[in-house]
Amino acid sequence: MATTTPTAQPVQKLKVTSSISFMQRLQRTVVYIILFAGAAVLMVPFLWMVSTSLKRPGAVFVFPPEWIPNPFVWTNYPMAWNYVPFTTFTINTVIITAWTVVGATLTSAIVGYSFARLRWVGRDPLFLIVIATMMLPQHVTMIPVFAIWRSMGFVNTFIPLIVPAFFGGGPFNIFLMRQFFMTLPLDLDDAAKIDGCGVFGVFWRIVGPLSKPVIGTVAIFQFLYRWNDFMGPLIYLNDQKRYTLALGLQLFRGQYETKWELLMAASVIVMMPVLVIYFFAQRYFVQGIVFTGVKG
Repeated sequence: MATTTPTAQPVQKLKVTSSISFMQRLQRTVVYIILFAGAAVLMVPFLWMVSTSLKRPGAVFVFPPEWIPNPFVWTNYPMAWNYVPFTTFTINTVIITAWTVVGATLTSAIVGYSFARLRWVGRDPLFLIVIATMMLPQHVTMIPVFAIWRSMGFVNTFIPLIVPAFFGGGPFNIFLMRQFFMTLPLDLDDAAKIDGCGVFGVFWRIVGPLSKPVIGTVAIFQFLYRWNDFMGPLIYLNDQKRYTLALGLQLFRGQYETKWELLMAASVIVMMPVLVIYFFAQRYFVQGIVFTGVKG
């Protein structure tokens, strides 16, 4: 009967371990290659936009395309800024975006906290109704909502773009907040109540500080939506002095000519705040996406 020597067993285990390690490294390498290729494809439009923003007018549609402008026309950026009242559009966009982010983040956190941590009659059926509204296209309610705001005399003001954010913040944000709040143990609420905290105290002192990832995620989503929103300002804003950046970009397109190099330069300027915000808040964004929906 054949027997295995003691020295042969560690050698076999070492071979198996090294084989598994090699397969893991190979799989990781393949995943990185796929992700890098996907990122490269997604970066092509952005790189083309930056390249076009630095070209002279006659070089925008040359064939074959010039990826590296020759020469670099840096004056396109100040020309784009002065071509339209860019400062006014920026101030309008900042006002609308800032108030919307504050309102949507705060109210969605309160509503999500109520659905996740408090017990009251009709809580679950009402939450299902809120989630069901996500399946209702925005274009269906566009005309009735516009008629309501017009009847109140708020057309051509910022109110229809800001006030709705203070009424729950939207079903998607409420869903994210609720799912994250349900991952926190209820023992924290009980301990806080024993120490004398009320319902709002538990929310402000305990649940809120522990929910920075999902709060940051909702704030980023709301910032991206409102900063780039085109349809809302197009419907409610008629005076050019109240235009946002999304509407201002359309002014670069004329009836007979489009200033493509200036339009691309203005688009790069509009995109920069989004990139900066995401760069500094990506840690909270990733944590909020990972932790949301673990329980519930």
